[in-house]
Amino acid sequence: MNVIETTALTRRFGDLTAVDELNLVVESGEVFGLLGPNGAGKTTVIKMLTTLLPPTSGHAKVAGFDVQRKAAQVRAEIGYVPQLVSVDGTLTGYENLLIFAKLYGVPRSERQGRIAAALGFVGLGDAAHRRVAGYSGGMMRRLEIGLAMLHRPRVLFLDEPTVGLDPVARQAVWQHLRALAAEYGMTIFLTTHFMEEADALCGRVAIMNLGRVAALGRPEELKMSIGKPEATLDEVFAHFTGHEIDSAGNFREVSRTRRTAARLG
Repeated sequence: MNVIETTALTRRFGDLTAVDELNLVVESGEVFGLLGPNGAGKTTVIKMLTTLLPPTSGHAKVAGFDVQRKAAQVRAEIGYVPQLVSVDGTLTGYENLLIFAKLYGVPRSERQGRIAAALGFVGLGDAAHRRVAGYSGGMMRRLEIGLAMLHRPRVLFLDEPTVGLDPVARQAVWQHLRALAAEYGMTIFLTTHFMEEADALCGRVAIMNLGRVAALGRPEELKMSIGKPEATLDEVFAHFTGHEIDSAGNFREVSRTRRTAARLG
């Protein structure tokens, strides 16, 4: 069953086309990665699918609901972890979860059980009553995942979920995302510019460049498609976007000609 479907989904900002006629299908229970250099359109896609930004044209459905005509129903079926920290540092982890439980309409009789389960799942039980301002970056990200899963959404959207985290914290987030997919059957849609992350987590990935999907498939399929089954996903990324990833995780253009040709259609 398809849980996300887009048809010619497009978003323009003045003369800039950030997302250009995106056609995408994501199946229920899938961990799907949207990759691309900065400015490729990844965050814009997430914002449209989570009803935060209206499309200029085209259509999208999430959990069977049109993102424009049935926005409230879409929001009830999704969880969302944005790029920037969204938890309230002046509150404790428990207090953040309690507020979200009320906002999402979790029945009063179920709130304490769900909050305890979420804290246990993300490994923050011992830190539940500490102010979030004292949490590490990895702990904050795990709390955000706990918030996003509190109302048991069908789809979890994560925009660059491990950006700024150290390798140990990143691995911890990966572990919890794998568990969400395995234990809850949740569909996970994430954007990332860490190719190792996409390779480790995603059953399928789409590589975006200049607002369009340049490649789509399982990581091993994409490696085969460039004639290098032993290739890394970094090499696949460079092949389809004309960008390389340096040791700091930044993108470096390697093919100005390819980028110019793509702009000109």
